[in-house]
Amino acid sequence: MKQTGEDRSHYCSSLDRAARGPEEGGGTGQGGSKLAYTITDVPPWYLCILLGIQHFLTAMGGLVAIPLILSKELCLQHDLLTQSHLISTIFFVSGICTLLQVLFGVRLPIIQGGTFAFLTPTLAMLSLPKWKCPAWTQNTTLVNASSPEFIEVWQTRMREVQGAIIVASCFQIFIGFSGLIGFLMRFIGPLTIAPTITLVALPLFDSAGDEAGQHWGIAFMTISFIVLFSQYLKDVPVPLPSYQRGKKCHFSPVYLFQIFPVLLGLSLSWLLCYVLTVTDVLPADPTAYGHLARTDTRGDVLSQAPWFRLPYPGQWGVPTISLAGIFGILAGVISSMLESVGDYYACARLSGAPPPPKHAISRGIGVEGIGCLLAGAWGTGNGTTSYSENVGALGITKVGSRMVIIAGACAMLLSGIFGKVGAMLASIPTPVIGGMFLVMFGVITAVGISNLQYTDMNSSRNIFIFGFSVFAGLTVPNWASKNSTLLETGIIQLDQVIQVLLTTGMFVGGLLGFILDNTIPGTQEERGLLAWKNSHKGEADNSQLLSKVYDLPFGIGTKYCAVSWFRYLPACPKRLPGSKRMDELKAASQESSVKASSERDSEVGADTRI
Repeated sequence: MKQTGEDRSHYCSSLDRAARGPEEGGGTGQGGSKLAYTITDVPPWYLCILLGIQHFLTAMGGLVAIPLILSKELCLQHDLLTQSHLISTIFFVSGICTLLQVLFGVRLPIIQGGTFAFLTPTLAMLSLPKWKCPAWTQNTTLVNASSPEFIEVWQTRMREVQGAIIVASCFQIFIGFSGLIGFLMRFIGPLTIAPTITLVALPLFDSAGDEAGQHWGIAFMTISFIVLFSQYLKDVPVPLPSYQRGKKCHFSPVYLFQIFPVLLGLSLSWLLCYVLTVTDVLPADPTAYGHLARTDTRGDVLSQAPWFRLPYPGQWGVPTISLAGIFGILAGVISSMLESVGDYYACARLSGAPPPPKHAISRGIGVEGIGCLLAGAWGTGNGTTSYSENVGALGITKVGSRMVIIAGACAMLLSGIFGKVGAMLASIPTPVIGGMFLVMFGVITAVGISNLQYTDMNSSRNIFIFGFSVFAGLTVPNWASKNSTLLETGIIQLDQVIQVLLTTGMFVGGLLGFILDNTIPGTQEERGLLAWKNSHKGEADNSQLLSKVYDLPFGIGTKYCAVSWFRYLPACPKRLPGSKRMDELKAASQESSVKASSERDSEVGADTRI
């Protein structure tokens, strides 16, 4: 949408005021929330770039965490250069997947990135006896990162993960583009989703503890910073210099602590570790406690990393496939799909868009499947999903424009190409990472539990289902990992499938929650299905706005490829028959645009007079 200089000034000031409260300015979004820019608006180019980078930085914590967690099971804990390549690859692929989702998927302003739902089954698969790391890879002095033997050790494991993700992603593509996601959602409610998402993070306590335990003082300092910024100082504005036409140079309040708590916490802890390293407060002896908190233990990777490196499909070799990995990743795919559907509705509310219709949801899930396929081909060691934290950032910035997310996707692509960016992030001291893990995994656990708000938790039925599902999701995997010989059937492939599934807590807990919730008698209200559906309802009567937001871009399905059978595809918008009806809709759309324009002009005039 083209804007005049006066419009830009008005909306820039709206952006500044939006953070102070919905009553002080901005356009009107869904549900009466005030937005500086809605989903179809195009902010000035400099705002697109700045806010796009902000979205990238918001997602950075989760994007960096996944390769760092995987590195130990891939035998890469002493190969920081390869870790930096994995970080760059996940940045690059996330940028591609975000562009696909915003342009051709659900078409909402939503970031795509790595998912912790894939992490649990991946770690379960790599814990099989076949894939356990050789003892010599755990010794720094014995690891030669450039030797063919070491490269083959970690690449065979990565290729196995890639193959499982590629095959499992085909299932997600089918579920999305066939429209089956709508059918499945009839049987999946809060009591299935809550234990599934909760058990994504709970089994990772061991990994978080190992990282933080390298120096608990540094880890708790990182936690303190993140908690201070995200909870205590989140409503404290920081005056920063800005420029607007009419106001010239002035200071505007920006809620930096609310927007970047993780980034600020990591940066301050990292800086303090550098000071303690330079002053030799932290021990230089590699065997001493706290040595891994030094910044020079990982500093060489920055000089070794190339300035430019373009990730490409098959960079680790041809993916391999095993049944055990596929079935395990399928559990992660299902969990990821359920979480994404909730993110779509939340994103629509915060970006001033109507609730997504079925064809948009189906297309979004299908494109996420394509994103997982690309992630498997490129070799990120993970899939892709919608990022909830970036959906929340829409509510903070009051900017729901698609163009901002496109700018953020471009920032991801560039960061993936610049090798020094991934190398710098791979050099973060171990206990700093551990502190971040403790906070992030705790939040993910709480997000899962928060789905119970829709259910009647005074019901003994619901208490039993959730409590038993979560506890069994912790107990069964723990027992299965210690007694794998008792599960042997004599068929190697079947043994691996059973082992991976039973050691994946989210699969065990989610399956039990699904079965019990659909078999134990309970009312729709008691199960939380009524409140769940009502929370996803909205005013979807505006056909023109629905078409403008969710139809395919570049005239696909209208001007081009407008074949008669196109509207029967589950992932394609349904067209009303008859040219007369279409003319009426076009006329109504033009009338609505004229009305909105006049209202904006009057609003701009009022603000200018004030």
